[in-house]
Amino acid sequence: MSVAATVLCVLLAIPTAYAMARAPERWRRTILLLVVIPFWTSFLVRVFAWKTLLHPDGPVKALLVALGLVQPEATLLYNVGAVLLVTVHTDLPFAILPIYAAAEKFDQRLLEAARDLGAGSWYAFRRVFLPGISRGIQNAVLMVLIPVLGSYVVPDIVGGPSGEMIGSTIAQRIFVDRNLPHAAGLAAILTLVVFLPLLGGLWLQTRRGRPLRMEELP
Repeated sequence: MSVAATVLCVLLAIPTAYAMARAPERWRRTILLLVVIPFWTSFLVRVFAWKTLLHPDGPVKALLVALGLVQPEATLLYNVGAVLLVTVHTDLPFAILPIYAAAEKFDQRLLEAARDLGAGSWYAFRRVFLPGISRGIQNAVLMVLIPVLGSYVVPDIVGGPSGEMIGSTIAQRIFVDRNLPHAAGLAAILTLVVFLPLLGGLWLQTRRGRPLRMEELP
């Protein structure tokens, strides 16, 4: 679930950062402010707001039933989908900001040069833009994956038993089961798992050079 949430955040953040970087200068600060606004509210408030929205008597359930997309007896809370949705919503800004920082510094003339040489828009985006912002993508993966691995508030509030993650399991072993040895073992494993993507990201950054700039083209 942590990997799935990270992948979804990055997939949503890349086109968002691309659009932000290509937006007119007068609009960039406004869009960036909209991305940062969720940080002005408490994390718990946002999670409980989603719990209210996904409640059986909430507006989201009523809208989906009215559109015929779900059955009246369907449950939107306390499942894996609810945990994934809320996790992506709460952690998406952590993916957008580093990718936008890399996209803003990317030389847009490289895309124009690729299209002038016959490359399609999608090919230029995939083979020129994405490698040019690869460091921002790596940072986004680390900034989302590491906190999500230890998350326990979201699965505890909107997940239920089916949405349990390792963070919520550790909290249950400590506060409910009072099984401190098991909790310590899980925490040690989680610490090792967190270090793996961190070390992998550092290794990739040392292996790859800086992005190609327009002035360096032959």
